[in-house]
Amino acid sequence: MARTLTKADIVEAIYNETGKNRLDAKNAVEDLLDIMKKAIKKDHSLLISGFGKFECYEKNSRKGRNPQTEETITLPPRKVVVFRLSRKFRSELNS
Repeated sequence: MARTLTKADIVEAIYNETGKNRLDAKNAVEDLLDIMKKAIKKDHSLLISGFGKFECYEKNSRKGRNPQTEETITLPPRKVVVFRLSRKFRSELNS
């Protein structure tokens, strides 16, 4: 099973590639993630050319069921984020 890439792994990779200190690498990763979050919250989408697109959309309320009690409940509306690969990246993965 593949190991999950964590934020700490990304910081370590930036540290190893650039030679900058770990604090600068950590701050760069945090800044990038903040920019991405703000873009998704504001515009409901974020496009990174050659990588993919993050899109936020609203899901309507729906009926659900508590599996322990079999009770029917109504799940409230919520926002979800989906990711779609770019064609270029998809073709790289499937080559």
